[in-house]
Amino acid sequence: MKKCLFPFLLFLLLTVVACAQANDEKGVAAAVAKFNQAMVSADKSQLERLTAAELSYGHSSGNIQDKAAFVEDVVSGPFDFLTIDAADETITMAGNTAVVRHVFSSKATNNGTPTDIRIGVMQVWQKQRGEWKLLARQAYKL
Repeated sequence: MKKCLFPFLLFLLLTVVACAQANDEKGVAAAVAKFNQAMVSADKSQLERLTAAELSYGHSSGNIQDKAAFVEDVVSGPFDFLTIDAADETITMAGNTAVVRHVFSSKATNNGTPTDIRIGVMQVWQKQRGEWKLLARQAYKL
């Protein structure tokens, strides 16, 4: 009887783990989508809610911002995001941390001048108190 029970319990445990990971991936994907929408709408409260206090936000230009500087820049800075698309997105889970990679494309204005953006992005999301928070982001030129 013990020989039959062990494989069943192992299968059950693996199924539970796989389902939890799939739910976490869906949660991260939803957080990324909310974050991109918050950038388009320049929603300060949503940006603050979706980012960790320890945020390190790296731009493809090499500029690095903390949480306060990043949020202020999106809300009041010269860039106005009109659209954001995150193509070819991959999510890799590692416990309560997720690494997200995608191609970031945007139509925007910079001081009123139309501009198109296409860069690669890597984000690190961490589950804090049951919510996914952006901990780090680094963009790079394609």
